[in-house]
Amino acid sequence: MLEFVNSDAAKASNLPFSQAVRAGGMLYLSGAIGNVPGKMELVPGGIAAESRAMMENIGAVLTACGAGWGDLVKCVVYLADMAEWGAFNKVYVPYFTDGKFPARTAIGAHQLILGARVEMECVAVAR
Repeated sequence: MLEFVNSDAAKASNLPFSQAVRAGGMLYLSGAIGNVPGKMELVPGGIAAESRAMMENIGAVLTACGAGWGDLVKCVVYLADMAEWGAFNKVYVPYFTDGKFPARTAIGAHQLILGARVEMECVAVAR
């Protein structure tokens, strides 16, 4: 059985994907960027601000699914500039406790939607 998860704001934007899909005891989260919630515009402030907004957007989807940061098992991070990897990590690390990080891949991407500096997709255990 599949469950497709979308906030009201995501439904209103009428984009052709779900924020998350629950399948077989797992949650598969679509890529998220540092956009203003419910809007197709990035938060201002560069990589740190976008990373923070992206993490908050992912956190909102996890919460809507009854999950949290400790339920993530795998993340894939796409960076428009790999030189910003360290700046991204400064924002990313505090979201996890006791050094319990999900497995992760970081990929340099030539271009991300809306000119974003960072995008991340995740897989989590469904609760």
